[in-house]
Amino acid sequence: MILLPHKLETAVIPVATGWLLGSCMEARGKQDLWTRQKPEVLEALREQALIQSVESSNRIEGVTIAADRLRPVIIGNARPRDRSETELIGYRKALRWIFSRRQPVPIVPELIQRLHALAQAQAAGDAGEWKQRDNEIVEISPRGGRRVRFVPTSARDVPKAMKALCDNYAIARGDEKIPPLLIVATFVFDLLCIHPFRDGNGRVSRLVTTLMLLEHGFQVSRYVSLERLIEEAKEEYYQTLRTCSSGWHEGAAEIVPWWNYFLSILRAAYREFETRLDSIEARPAKSELVRQTVLAQTETFTLADLAAQLPSVSPQLIKKVLSGLKAEGGKIRLRGRGRGARWEVIGTSPD
Repeated sequence: MILLPHKLETAVIPVATGWLLGSCMEARGKQDLWTRQKPEVLEALREQALIQSVESSNRIEGVTIAADRLRPVIIGNARPRDRSETELIGYRKALRWIFSRRQPVPIVPELIQRLHALAQAQAAGDAGEWKQRDNEIVEISPRGGRRVRFVPTSARDVPKAMKALCDNYAIARGDEKIPPLLIVATFVFDLLCIHPFRDGNGRVSRLVTTLMLLEHGFQVSRYVSLERLIEEAKEEYYQTLRTCSSGWHEGAAEIVPWWNYFLSILRAAYREFETRLDSIEARPAKSELVRQTVLAQTETFTLADLAAQLPSVSPQLIKKVLSGLKAEGGKIRLRGRGRGARWEVIGTSPD
């Protein structure tokens, strides 16, 4: 285990890590100003972030649903058609529970189990229960070969390990000498290495990340999907875990690369948040969100492509904005007809 308060207190923080920490802390200091500027925009961003977070966190684990089902399943009250849709609804419920907290909640093993039960949406018989059998992290090569990358904590030792992790978090949190973001990042890393559940460990780790960041005052996950950013950097995510987990059982894991990855994701989220607030006019928020997304396209695209990028926006509104941009003249044009028709932003096409 790496989350040992006495070790974190004396840890040497490299210059690059310190710079990332400072950047994230500075962004947290500005977020209240940003969130007061354009309340209409925040509501549109909040809805889109929720959909993207639910979709990306599950897709990282290989759980997917059709693009036209995202909005009804996550925002609407559509009944799930299969297990995949049930799991997405579960993750949505877990996120909404986290976002609805008005007071800090104790980080205890029972909380981690509750988040797992919510995220699994009772789709699995062992939702909310520690694993009963030992498991392994297996790496599959492009040729189909398999090798064991990491052996997590044994099923027998999981209850003890999770209690120790939560106890150490409480102690470290009360130590003003340890930067809170490093405590959160280290907790999440240890949780992934313990791998306490049979399935759904990655999803629980991302829910815990959001919960802990909110409780330390980092509100950006309400408006920008951290899960989407992790998915976009998925290769780096797995490579960093692979690198840092070596020596974990002996307490000799190199944690700095994981800190840097974790802080980089948070910094990227704040940068995106600030950029979107600066570029989107306040009214009507969703129309302007579509407009900015369209004009940012660098290749030809279809209505379906935009719908996938803007799951919180109805197809009717996307069509309306496209028609408006086309009518403005000189901004976008439509090539072809029927199913083969594609839009392009004038000036971005290679020919």
